Amino acid sequence: MDTPRDRLILQSDWDQVLRERNGNAWIAFKSAAPPSDYSELNSHGLSPDGLLYLTAKDERFAVSDIRRKSLVISYNGEHASLSRKFVAPVITFSTIHTPKKQVTCVDTTEGGLGVSSDSEGNLKLWQTNTGEVRRQFVGHVGDVYTCRFFPSGIVVLSAGADMMVKIWSAETGQCATTITGHKAAILDTAIVDRGRNIITCSRDGTAKLWDVGKQECLFTFENIGGIVNSCSLGVPENSVDLGATNRSKSDREIATEGKMLLLGCENGSLHGFGLESRDKIFSFSCESAVNTCEFISDVHCVCGSQEGYIYILDLRNTNTPVAAWKESRGPILSLLPHKGGFFASTGDGSCFNVNEHFETRVELTGSDCDPVYKICTDRTNIYTSCRDGTIRKYNLNHI
Repeated sequence: MDTPRDRLILQSDWDQVLRERNGNAWIAFKSAAPPSDYSELNSHGLSPDGLLYLTAKDERFAVSDIRRKSLVISYNGEHASLSRKFVAPVITFSTIHTPKKQVTCVDTTEGGLGVSSDSEGNLKLWQTNTGEVRRQFVGHVGDVYTCRFFPSGIVVLSAGADMMVKIWSAETGQCATTITGHKAAILDTAIVDRGRNIITCSRDGTAKLWDVGKQECLFTFENIGGIVNSCSLGVPENSVDLGATNRSKSDREIATEGKMLLLGCENGSLHGFGLESRDKIFSFSCESAVNTCEFISDVHCVCGSQEGYIYILDLRNTNTPVAAWKESRGPILSLLPHKGGFFASTGDGSCFNVNEHFETRVELTGSDCDPVYKICTDRTNIYTSCRDGTIRKYNLNHI
């Protein structure tokens, strides 16, 4: 597990430079056992059907299935062979946030709205087709670390360094509710069902279940393992024991039954709790801080660490991971479930898809080594938020 996976790396702006005749873009095969191999793609103009005509300078590299926003590159060396599809963004939004300000979080709806936050504490609502800013939510003090839409698509949940949870109307831009109770910055949130209850996790070492209507804490998960970096809710299959509920349940607690809460911690631990029972179902130790965690099916979850490791766990038996490997890409910063697999973004600017067989086949390009902090989807497109101040939009049909 300690050996990083081999990978192919393509120049981040390949889709732009190769549109020009005689344009060049570098390509590299990065091996787990150095040295790596480097070459160039050379553009020879457009083919009769309007697509790029490309060749690789080194015969060990081959390019195929060339489209306007995607291509496939294969490498066949003496000791390894590899193939990857590279997909470029269809739109890069660079004016939603102030240039050079890190876009720390992003979420989108199927109704055409996006919400995002940056390193200056700005929280903005915008149109996903044009990038036009519709609202700026004003009220947080300090950085906003997390923002997301409620299932309705017209209400926004945000939280951050000021230890406040805020709920906003996307229609008016007004803050409808402010919830307080954490003693340090709030790093992540999750929404229970339609949103009468929510989950928050914090640098104070706790996660809390809240009643939104009364702004009251229904339960605090404590003594977890120091700073809680991430949280996720899922509905495991019936064979997964979520613990027994031997208490009187508040009528303010809605739709917590049958759900598991994942908590990823700075001390390198991942925990699963029965949300209704409050019982700890499992604990799993990683080699470094767990930055992000997600459910990818009703039996599998995934987490990513600061040292670049990815772990796939079977919820029916979490003692040994189903798969575990190290990516030579920097910290794993964000995960997005997709068709039994997931997308992952990293600290070196790469963003890639791992399929249901836990194999990497697709790379999303665009960032030039700037960390990609968050990935989200509106079911038609993938969106990423990046340290370079941009939000990139990728069409899922290209993937």
